[in-house]
Amino acid sequence: MLFKSIIRLVILACMLNFSSLSVIAQETDNKSLDISLRNEAQRAVEKGIAYLRKNMDKQGSWSNHPGVTAIVLRAFAGSPKKYTKNDGMLMKVSAKYLISLQHGDGSIYDKELPNYITANTIIALSALDSEKYKEVIKKAQSFLVDSQFDEGEGYTKENDYYGGIGYGSRIRPDLSNLQTALEALKDSGLPADDQTWQRALTFIQRCQNRSESNDQKWAGNDGGFVYLPGESKVKGSTTSYGSMTYAGLKSFLYANVKKDDPRVKAAYDWICSHYTLEENPGMGLQGLFYSYHTFAKAMYSYGNDIIKDNSGKSNNWRNDLTEKLAETQSPDGYWVNTNNRWWESDKNLCTAYAVIALEYCLKD
Repeated sequence: MLFKSIIRLVILACMLNFSSLSVIAQETDNKSLDISLRNEAQRAVEKGIAYLRKNMDKQGSWSNHPGVTAIVLRAFAGSPKKYTKNDGMLMKVSAKYLISLQHGDGSIYDKELPNYITANTIIALSALDSEKYKEVIKKAQSFLVDSQFDEGEGYTKENDYYGGIGYGSRIRPDLSNLQTALEALKDSGLPADDQTWQRALTFIQRCQNRSESNDQKWAGNDGGFVYLPGESKVKGSTTSYGSMTYAGLKSFLYANVKKDDPRVKAAYDWICSHYTLEENPGMGLQGLFYSYHTFAKAMYSYGNDIIKDNSGKSNNWRNDLTEKLAETQSPDGYWVNTNNRWWESDKNLCTAYAVIALEYCLKD
């Protein structure tokens, strides 16, 4: 009897252990893109890439704009099929076009938006071949660092714009350009102890509706972000909205702020409570594809694939975003926004944003 009891206990223990392992396996599976959707994401990426390939002009640009070109080049460079090798000639022509626009101060642009285009070109070239283009990237990185609003231009920490980076003029910085610049600086290897990151944090937290860390009188406490201190793109307000909250979360993480930091937690909580892929939360369809692209980067950087929304539902953002982009892709392979604000009537730009978003859905 004793022997049989022991055997039963051993069997029961094994069954319990197996059950635990099954639960762990299910939880692990829920923290990645479903296999069927992985195939769908890859197909959507390749259809988007095929559309973009057909639309490059003779000089190696898309939409005759270096900013759009840099974002498209980044979409190619991040493809699961690694177009850095398999489609080298197209990539070389496009990279050569962008590099031809580099000025003596390291900036890369044609007629306008030097910071925006320089940052996106760094991101693209770093993904394409950081070693091959290291000298171009190094000069461009220095330009971005020098573009920050800081003591060099007479700004002190008391100034609202301290630590920010804008499109290129010295009128004002904004969080959208800063988050792109910080991504470029991170991708190009700016050391974590460089003071650029600390200066940036001053500006980032002044864009957050969190009065505990934002010294601005207008700051609320929902944890979301606005476009620049005291100004939201939600008209006539300082209301938080989706794409800037994704940008703010991403910027905190790129600037080496930990996940358990109260500022990061507040931003993530806002995203959870406003979770939707039907719109750019707070902005409707305005900037929708920019929103998708920034959301994917932010969520990937944060590291949680499951988002629990206000109703208590657990959502796998990778699955949801893949499904949304797959169902909105045109038969010809492109994406486009019905709302044309922020250039999103441009099929090349929206397609590049969507492809990059899907590439982050696919990333391990």
